[in-house]
Amino acid sequence: MKKKRLCLVLAMLMLVSMLAACGGGETATGDTPAAEEGKVINIYVWNQEFQEKFNDCYPGVTGTSSDLSVTNLEDGTEVHWIINPNQDGVYQDKLDEALGKQSSAPADEKIDMFLVEADYALKYVDPDVGVAMPISQLGITEADIANQYDYTLEAVTGADGEIRALSYQATPGMLVYRRSIAKAVLGTDEPDAVAEAVADWDAFYETAEKVKAAGYVMYSSTADTYRVYSNNTSAPWVDGTAVVVDQNMMNWVARSKEDTDNGINNNVGGQWTDEWNKDMGPDSRVFCFFLPAWGLSTCIQPNVKDTAAAQDWAVCAAPQAFYWGGTWLVAAAGTDNPEHVKDIMLKMTADTDVLRTLAQEYGEMSNDQPLMDELAQSPEFGIDLLAGQNYLGVLSEGAANISLANVSPYDQGCVEEFQNAFGDYFREATTGVTFEKAKANFETAILERYPELTEVRWPE
Repeated sequence: MKKKRLCLVLAMLMLVSMLAACGGGETATGDTPAAEEGKVINIYVWNQEFQEKFNDCYPGVTGTSSDLSVTNLEDGTEVHWIINPNQDGVYQDKLDEALGKQSSAPADEKIDMFLVEADYALKYVDPDVGVAMPISQLGITEADIANQYDYTLEAVTGADGEIRALSYQATPGMLVYRRSIAKAVLGTDEPDAVAEAVADWDAFYETAEKVKAAGYVMYSSTADTYRVYSNNTSAPWVDGTAVVVDQNMMNWVARSKEDTDNGINNNVGGQWTDEWNKDMGPDSRVFCFFLPAWGLSTCIQPNVKDTAAAQDWAVCAAPQAFYWGGTWLVAAAGTDNPEHVKDIMLKMTADTDVLRTLAQEYGEMSNDQPLMDELAQSPEFGIDLLAGQNYLGVLSEGAANISLANVSPYDQGCVEEFQNAFGDYFREATTGVTFEKAKANFETAILERYPELTEVRWPE
């Protein structure tokens, strides 16, 4: 597969960098003496989510700079956070530019670690590209990560069988709903009863009509249901140089248009917007959101903190199984801090105490299957946002069944451009964009974004 952003030149630069850093193939954990670690650890991220967790949970943290751009470690090392937004590929563009300079960058400017999401992880863990160190070269063994969910390892395993990243979270999805609206519409906010009311899509839309009749809105944005459909496609987005639109994505288009026209959703343009955040706030009349566990602390909590809605939430299974996202830590080839990087990866993704804290304090589903199974059965486990409900009981089975078999390196672009193009169609009354125009707009946008792709195939 051709790669626009990580081209052959970058691969060769990174190969030289790896050989220089690893003594022609030997690593700091092999037979050769370990090189002295640098004093600056540069970590590329797209927001402050992992940074906050690191600052709170990593044992070596002693403090931060006033602007949070630097984290100080007890051995005198500084962690420098380089943040660029994920939207529209900005994060990848900035990361690719820096990776292309890795072999010639001064030691304190080299990338030591970078984070990737499921939508584009394959692009960076490709062994032919050579920008991600296999964890085996860091000295991380199978025994170290034995408790992690299989899919989180399979997703970042290259064609050579080497694992090149580790995640601290599992991301099966669930329905997060507002208890007060459930009581007003269904007469109960108990998760088992609400789960029955949204048990499948037919039940979901029967409940949606009741929600609408009572003066509420079932969900916020058409983007909220997107992952449920995209996670249940029959093949990846890209086949060779062709973008292949799965029939299930067209099912999402048809359903979303109908929901928008009928007032089932709140006609919010997309996620991560001010309007979407307001739909989670205390004055909103939106009933539910489709989110993984990380959405509790990252999405819901900031919008209801210190308000009457702070505990007005509960969770149940969604009408159809899905997952959303996931964050992986990658050791950059050419890092001058392999021991620090190894320790960060192990502490943040495989240390039981840290992973327990992430579940208890952040509402995460941590990447430790035995620990999550234990907490899922614990009558004492729960979080305040959900009025004490044990959300892991809803998620534990789903995490074991996640498959990323249909993920491609182009997923972020396909997701963004597909939602953008058809979002205009959903609001046809104000935008004037017809169904056929939306299709044409998607074709133009995706082929401009990835010039190496040559055509778009639509289902018959």
